[in-house]
Amino acid sequence: MTKPAGMAPGVTAGDRFRSWADIQANAARAASGLAALGVGEDSSVALMLRNDFPTFEANMAASQLGAYPVPINWHYTPEEAGYILRDCDAKVLVVHADLLAQIAEGVPNNVKVLVVPTPPEIAAAYGVPPEKANAPAGIELWQDFVAAAPPRTDPPKLARGSMIYTSGTTGRPKGVRRKPSTPEQQAASAADASTFWGLKPDPEAVALMNGPMYHSAPAAYGMASARLGLHMVLQARFEAEDMLRLIHKHRISHMHIVPTMFVRLLRLPQEVRQRYDVSSLRFITHGAAPCAPAVKRQMIEWWGPVINEYYGATETGVVVWHGSEDALRKPGTVGRLVPGGILRIVDEEGRDVKPGEVGEIYVRGPNLSEFTYNKDDAKRSEVGLGDLVTVGDVGYLDADGYLFLCDRKRDMIISGGVNIYPAEIEGTLIQMPGVRDCAVFGIPDEEFGEQICAHIEAQPEAGLDASQVRAWLGEHLARYKVPRVVEFSAALPREDSGKIFKRKLRAPYWEKAGRSI
Repeated sequence: MTKPAGMAPGVTAGDRFRSWADIQANAARAASGLAALGVGEDSSVALMLRNDFPTFEANMAASQLGAYPVPINWHYTPEEAGYILRDCDAKVLVVHADLLAQIAEGVPNNVKVLVVPTPPEIAAAYGVPPEKANAPAGIELWQDFVAAAPPRTDPPKLARGSMIYTSGTTGRPKGVRRKPSTPEQQAASAADASTFWGLKPDPEAVALMNGPMYHSAPAAYGMASARLGLHMVLQARFEAEDMLRLIHKHRISHMHIVPTMFVRLLRLPQEVRQRYDVSSLRFITHGAAPCAPAVKRQMIEWWGPVINEYYGATETGVVVWHGSEDALRKPGTVGRLVPGGILRIVDEEGRDVKPGEVGEIYVRGPNLSEFTYNKDDAKRSEVGLGDLVTVGDVGYLDADGYLFLCDRKRDMIISGGVNIYPAEIEGTLIQMPGVRDCAVFGIPDEEFGEQICAHIEAQPEAGLDASQVRAWLGEHLARYKVPRVVEFSAALPREDSGKIFKRKLRAPYWEKAGRSI
């Protein structure tokens, strides 16, 4: 069901609806309950929840107490989840029932577990059987915990924001732990959300959320929408035609999505795309990964000049931004520096490079409190250049100050001493007819150190082979950028955001070689 007529906005999830007033009331009770368990300023409350009503309630409750909500990736194993629970010193874990079954053996004994029954639309989307959708006997339910607590009436503490653990491509994930935000920083961040995400008080706005809120950008977008009281629709799991159905049904105006979703949408047959009215869309935001210029152009032609892109990271927030007009005028750019942001591109010696020259990108975003990596100040120092931070991206500024990304430094392939950027190859390969998605990365090579490998998810009827792929790329790229190894998969491993787990594809090649670089 959508928002009942005449009622205040809230959250729609499948056939369920909960108003923001009810969510906030539950959060106030939950804050009292958490405080009774010893949760206070600088404590951690872990959340292993898919996007659901309690996701917002638990976030708000922890924030009221000055505690850190700590989202945990839904895909994690007991070992991975257990590491985060121990590293953040979680006092409480709020978890969907089926996810608890997945990680139960990794939960430390001193962590209080509160279970949310897996709701019908999520159970259907993930194939959760009924016996796993309900809480195990003897473990307290979130709704019972909330109902038993009195509403908290004390003024809220200064918010810390979520402690997001970075993906851990190398080594263990690192928790990005911020100092409390001042009221002035919170007000400025709200203004930024209006400018860069289009989020502002609006009774007619309807935001669709399908990105997992264990990622920093969907978490920030979702909680910003919640603070503004915008009506939200939760898509249990991204599926391209279902997204169009939800846009059509609920008159969606705002979304935060990732480029892979654009690709999936554009792969739909024209007659399917024309079935749904998307004229309600007003402000679409995307980031998290490079978007091929051809994909961006086609989406703007379809949805209109409503598509906006930002560049940033968990550590930095939004630093660079642009809208549809700049995307068409400067194909491939991720935008220009936002007011109050700082950006430098430097060479291996830390010297600024000239416009057009590639170097490592160091930035500082506006209006965010300082951070360190939880229990690891040394790692924070490693990524710094003065008060600027790098997440390992390399790129260049053009003469007009527009930023272009080449790739992640850690993903860059060095073959025979030549730097090769997988993102460039992926951006070309995704345009090949019959290619549904792809991942390009470096694998061991005895002679050159590394060689290029491409894994391709092809459309079933395409009948592609490796020679066709190499021929296509050879028409568009220099020969040294054409992969020698081309593999096909029925489905590439991916997160629920659609982002490919490139690490899972790459690891077996390096394990076999007995080295990691």
